[in-house]
Amino acid sequence: MGPCWSPAGQPLPVRSASSRTQAAPGNFTASGEAEERRCATRRELLQRGCPAGELEAPRSRLELLQDRPLSPGRRGEGATQLAPQRVRLALRPREPQELRVRFLRAEGYPVDLYYLMDLSYSMKDDLERVRQLGHDLLAGLQNLTRSVRIGFGSFVDKTVLPFVSTVPSQLRHPCPMRQERCQPPFSFRHVLSLTGDAKAFEQEVGRQSVSGNLDSPEGGFDAILQAALCQKQIGWRNVSRLLVFTSDDTFHTAGDGKLGGIFMPSDSHCHLDSNGLYSRSPEFDYPSVGQVAQALSAANIQPIFAVTSGTLPVYQELSKLIPKSAVGELSEDSSNVVQLILSAYKNLSSTVTLEHSPLPEGISISYKSQCGDPEQTAGEAGVRGQCTDVGINQKVTFRVTLQAAHCLPKPQVVRFRALGFSEELVVELSTVCDCNCSESEQLRAPHCSGGHGTLQCGVCSCAPGRLGRLCECSEAELSSSDLESGCRGANGTGPLCSGKGRCQCGRCSCLGQSSGRLCECDDASCERHEGVLCGGFGRCQCGVCHCHANRTGRACECSGDTDHCVSPAGGLCSGHGHCECNRCQCLDGYYGALCDQCPGCKTSCESHRDCAECGALGTGPLAANCSVACAHVNVTLAVDPVVDDNWCQVGTVDNQAFFFLVEEHAGGRTVLRVRPPEKAADHTRAIMLGCVGGIVAVGLGLVLAYRLSVEIYDRQEYRRFEKEQQRLNWKKDNNNPLYNSAITTTINPSFKGADSPGC
Repeated sequence: MGPCWSPAGQPLPVRSASSRTQAAPGNFTASGEAEERRCATRRELLQRGCPAGELEAPRSRLELLQDRPLSPGRRGEGATQLAPQRVRLALRPREPQELRVRFLRAEGYPVDLYYLMDLSYSMKDDLERVRQLGHDLLAGLQNLTRSVRIGFGSFVDKTVLPFVSTVPSQLRHPCPMRQERCQPPFSFRHVLSLTGDAKAFEQEVGRQSVSGNLDSPEGGFDAILQAALCQKQIGWRNVSRLLVFTSDDTFHTAGDGKLGGIFMPSDSHCHLDSNGLYSRSPEFDYPSVGQVAQALSAANIQPIFAVTSGTLPVYQELSKLIPKSAVGELSEDSSNVVQLILSAYKNLSSTVTLEHSPLPEGISISYKSQCGDPEQTAGEAGVRGQCTDVGINQKVTFRVTLQAAHCLPKPQVVRFRALGFSEELVVELSTVCDCNCSESEQLRAPHCSGGHGTLQCGVCSCAPGRLGRLCECSEAELSSSDLESGCRGANGTGPLCSGKGRCQCGRCSCLGQSSGRLCECDDASCERHEGVLCGGFGRCQCGVCHCHANRTGRACECSGDTDHCVSPAGGLCSGHGHCECNRCQCLDGYYGALCDQCPGCKTSCESHRDCAECGALGTGPLAANCSVACAHVNVTLAVDPVVDDNWCQVGTVDNQAFFFLVEEHAGGRTVLRVRPPEKAADHTRAIMLGCVGGIVAVGLGLVLAYRLSVEIYDRQEYRRFEKEQQRLNWKKDNNNPLYNSAITTTINPSFKGADSPGC
């Protein structure tokens, strides 16, 4: 058998000497060459002469251990919905392996439904409706499946401030009306285990009464977590599990417990006492969304959130974080709860979601779902497989691709299941990191010096007392000096085998990438190109790259092809250079990818300048005799939009640059492509008019701005004057607005005027 190799181009990791010494023919490795060199890439081994039939190249293996055919059963009983059931998968590192998982939705699959109700005071009307719910709910579900069981639980909130009033009278009777039937507050109470008796459901719910708390959010997360964890108390069967959560308000989540002095996180354990109460609720904080989602998924429970319209958006966002969950709008008195549950169950049961248990480190996975016609191509890869609107007795297929990044220390188990269904696929997972050489083992092989050793994977394991690569010498026959004489240099000095190997039978057995009679060569010290030894196009031997065909260079970086050196006009490098490594090496004075550019060729530009000018413009020193003096060239007009370094610029004409391009054609004919100067337009008049117009426009703008500001100021002053006038409302015949006439007049009877005589 032959050496190992990796599809990704890397040798497999080794664990023991036997796995490190995989074999091809016995003479595969050269004298002194390390036997570890048998483990390499397939390409390298073939190039080194290993026969393809002798290569040992392990691949990923898939073995079906249990694969019962899909069967709908009889009314859901005895159905086989998931296949295969058990698989052994051995992964080669970095080699993907596909596993096809089939699912058939059976009719009438058994259902367990646990009704979890908010019993805060605002749900008083809803409780009256739920008391008559048992018969209708069982009858509705029995139309879909024969085996149905229902249970009941309730919740309010943690019995600590500020969530619940701790005043003794409020703890005994938290409802606002003293004459109302009311029970003390509690966190979660399991009332009725799952049963098929509708009367028992109605009797137990009939004994319930509402309670009360202080704040709006409720302790629903505590209830959901306990209902998922306390599977024995709830009585869950290994069937489709539904949890119906009804409430008219939002929920407390992790961290809210600190308001009540609760700092210990939820421990995700069941804590129901003998009375079904969550007894340790005041000790643990509310669970997080992640804890709730993980517990529901681990218990394979599908939640249905039946909530009122005010909180519907909150629970819709929550549903996105919990796989295989549904949300429905509950009427104010829960009158539509049966129809809501049936609709949600149909939607959940018609959605098939395939998920896996936690993966070992280094294992990646992706899914492709084939939900419709088997002939159709599977959908986009994702982190889980999912098909919606799957009908009764409809089969869907999931293509699961697993890949290992490295070797696993020991076999692992990965479980797959369709959420909401009890069946699962168990995958016994391991990695293939060794070559199987045991089958090729030959005891007393003739190759090992006539039977002095065991040949395994092309390598001799010598019998006791025998030494050498082929067990060719006896330890008793050789002295220490004999063993070392052939492992040192010519003068007998220096370390054994250059310090890079072991001396066996007077010969060096090199280690690692060393080779040569004295292990003096390092087959990993060759030059690299773009970080790859010998550019990936050759084999390193004793520090020198031995390149593949059509490759040259010290690191095999050069290709023997010349396709990148061929110029459009034909020839290599435009005739101005030679092709090396498929790139043009230009002569002095030329440059460019094809040596077609010559910025320093001014002699050519100067020699053709007069002909270009007279031929295109009819001017210049040769204008009078242009046809005779320039008979050796053809002058054409060019309209090239871009002028680069190939064009000759010689002087100006009418203050405009004058360009022409010299082109050598076959037969020695020279063509001058002339780009005549463009006549510049006279913009003096336009500039003058623009300046005058701008000055006038600015002046008019300033005048208008001043006039507008004066007008605004005058109008403001006039309005102020009118307001002052309206305040002066005194009578026109009274000159003093502050004067008020006397109300009472008194006359002195003894006063007779100024003309009266005195006493």
